[in-house]
Amino acid sequence: MFYWIVEAVLRFLLLFIFRIKVVGKNNIIEGGVILAVNHKSNWDPVIVPLTCPRKLSFMAKSELFKNKLFGFLISRLGAFPVHRGKGDIGAIKTALTILKHENIMMMFPEGKRVPENEKADPKPGVAMIATHAKVPVIPVLISGKYRWMGKITVIYGEPIYFDEYYGEKLSVEKLQELSHSIMKSVYSLDAAKEAK
Repeated sequence: MFYWIVEAVLRFLLLFIFRIKVVGKNNIIEGGVILAVNHKSNWDPVIVPLTCPRKLSFMAKSELFKNKLFGFLISRLGAFPVHRGKGDIGAIKTALTILKHENIMMMFPEGKRVPENEKADPKPGVAMIATHAKVPVIPVLISGKYRWMGKITVIYGEPIYFDEYYGEKLSVEKLQELSHSIMKSVYSLDAAKEAK
């Protein structure tokens, strides 16, 4: 209930800040699934949940949980901590549990904010979690300028399935390759939008 109340309030407030357009919402399937999103601004973890009809869970850097009140608040909104720069087994187990219970999780494969028109090498984590949890990945692109009444477009692509890798022990190189292909699908949504 708390999640949906906060979402409704934020959606109302953002009507006076940005013009948000959503494309491809019908691609958001049921069951366990990962949303792989490009990350350009601190607004991204706010905008995506507001455009998704399902309640999202997501990893947030552990530093955000140092303030107990803020940590409690964002945890109620679906966040759980991850220690960046190291293999956080606890965060991975939490993610796998979320997906095992057929919930939806948002991830930023590049692992950091990347300015528009720039790209960064994605981490292997999104591919590793998707193949271990045996769930599809939906590429999501956020485009536009975060400025007052700026137009922000959130595009949901078609689910990507990795069935052929389920049950296999994949090398870091292979996971990296799959993560690259996921981000390629994310950024290709921009070209598809321009072609329309």
